[in-house]
Amino acid sequence: MTTASMTMTHAMPNKSSEPIREKPAEQAAANHVASVKQAETPIIKVGQGKLPDALSAFARAVLPPLIGLALLLGIWAIIAIKTSGFPSPLKTWNAAVIIFSHPFYINGPNDQGIGWNILSSLKRVAVGFGFAAAVGIPLGFAIGRFKFLNSMVDPIISLLRPVSPLAWLPIGLLVFKRADPAATWTIFICSIWPMIINTAVGVQRVPQDYMNVARVLNLSEMKILTKILFPAVLPYMLTGIRLSIGTAWLVIVAAEMLTGGVGIGFWVWDEWNNLKVEHIVIAIFVIGIVGMLLEMILLQIAKRFSYEYS
Repeated sequence: MTTASMTMTHAMPNKSSEPIREKPAEQAAANHVASVKQAETPIIKVGQGKLPDALSAFARAVLPPLIGLALLLGIWAIIAIKTSGFPSPLKTWNAAVIIFSHPFYINGPNDQGIGWNILSSLKRVAVGFGFAAAVGIPLGFAIGRFKFLNSMVDPIISLLRPVSPLAWLPIGLLVFKRADPAATWTIFICSIWPMIINTAVGVQRVPQDYMNVARVLNLSEMKILTKILFPAVLPYMLTGIRLSIGTAWLVIVAAEMLTGGVGIGFWVWDEWNNLKVEHIVIAIFVIGIVGMLLEMILLQIAKRFSYEYS
């Protein structure tokens, strides 16, 4: 073989050996792409999708209350069977349908629908609770701010706070001579204590560093109140308000039973005199639902104010 032919032989590419050199590299690249796709592909397991999770959360939120209500109805039905004259759930439901089909009828001053009785009670609660807030919250700020005033008022609060609401009603009747302001007075004197105590505790728990900064800056008492105390005390104050509205709603029922007139408490007592026990059971549910709604409304207000001042 000549030198030229040998040169041409070496210059020509070896087609048979070329795939052998490139095959491992191509195979490695293909394996890498496949592994990346497998890693990016989500692994869907049975029971872990969005729909099963939503159903599970819905069941956890709904099933416990339903079971509790079913248990309550079961106990109620057993008591109705065992106790003579006690209405069954079905009988109470039928009576409620009749009552709430005409809640705002008026057949006289003492014969009005349940809607008017609820509104009358809410009006008394609003007036008594409003006066309690107007007096209790500023007094709570003052008690928490000044130690001398706290020492002076603390024995009085400790003495009067445990007094039963019904003990205050005769005092109201003696002073005001009428049932309606006497009931409002009873709400006022019984719902003021949680607002005073919680507001005062909130003021006392304001960090001393805040007050030291206010003293260094020579802030006025009004600026200390609006810029430092009020935002810090707001959660305590709102807690006292929530407790007070619950107390006010409890007190009005007892007060109206004794004072008469129009109101949910008077309606309960009047239905007892008429031996309509199913109406009393309905009134119990109405009182509970209205109290729960008042609590929820104040809770939402508390959340909104806490968010604005946070």
